[in-house]
Amino acid sequence: MNRTGSNPVPRIAVTAGEPAGIGPDIVASLAAEAWPVELVIIGDPELIGARAPRPLQLERYDPAAPARPAVAGRMLVSECRLNVSARCGELDVANASYVIETLERACDGCLSGEFAAMVTAPVQKSIINDAGISFSGHTEFLAERTGAELPVMLLVANALRVALVTTHLPLREVADAISTERLRTTIRILHEGLTRQFGLSEPRITVLGLNPHAGEGGHLGYEDQQIIEPVIEELRATGQLLTGPLPADTAFTPQHLDTTDAVLAMYHDQGLPVLKHRGFGHAVNVTLGLPIIRTSVDHGTALTLAGTGEADTGSLRAAVQLAIDIQTHVRS
Repeated sequence: MNRTGSNPVPRIAVTAGEPAGIGPDIVASLAAEAWPVELVIIGDPELIGARAPRPLQLERYDPAAPARPAVAGRMLVSECRLNVSARCGELDVANASYVIETLERACDGCLSGEFAAMVTAPVQKSIINDAGISFSGHTEFLAERTGAELPVMLLVANALRVALVTTHLPLREVADAISTERLRTTIRILHEGLTRQFGLSEPRITVLGLNPHAGEGGHLGYEDQQIIEPVIEELRATGQLLTGPLPADTAFTPQHLDTTDAVLAMYHDQGLPVLKHRGFGHAVNVTLGLPIIRTSVDHGTALTLAGTGEADTGSLRAAVQLAIDIQTHVRS
């Protein structure tokens, strides 16, 4: 088996996502162009071939063969078979284990060194849970499978990068989840990720407050003054370039964004609406804190667009390109 460390052509795994959604469609579209790495699609070859927008040469992936750059019109597939036939837009619990199998295959291949990175098409969390499989998202699933300390979700849209302290939590649970230790660890992982995976030697990080006006001096909540501010001061003393806590409506203004490399939001809907407004269609989700490289699309399964040929492929293409760029930084 070729290991990415000794092979001049890296291999990147791409999972096909929820079979009833647009995942197979957008994954098949990757074959429309050449890539400087070998792309290995993990999914059902018949499904991918059926969703391809144009005739596609599908080849069985052989991990023992030398890796070659992807050429237009040709696609390597590491076979995972559907449990039942997939119908566009119609979720089926019977295929939930297929989706999990694709993720396990890609993740384990990254851990073993077979793949340099993995890119994920969107999955439908609800149907996986309906099948009796506990699944709160790619981020948490991959963290558990790799034994990661704490996964940090980072969304990237060109020069704008937004990371999250908490991810998929009900809003009423967010404040309780923001502890001194969690915030300290999140900032450390974000700093390390920006340095190692993005090549920023001294990353500038803006930390948002939790409450409106960053707590208004304690009049609108205590977390900003008692948890967030002390952690920022502590890490500033170690040389990290941190600003905050700032209110979100201040931090996301142009003059502040021009002087930062990443914004750290306290919860999902505090930071991501701004990023998606600016970059929807080409934004990328990166999971920091893992021992592997993982990027993903910034959108969901879009069930109503499956099989129509109208799905936007921009985010998946950007996710593949960012995975290529990150693994180049890591290997250099």
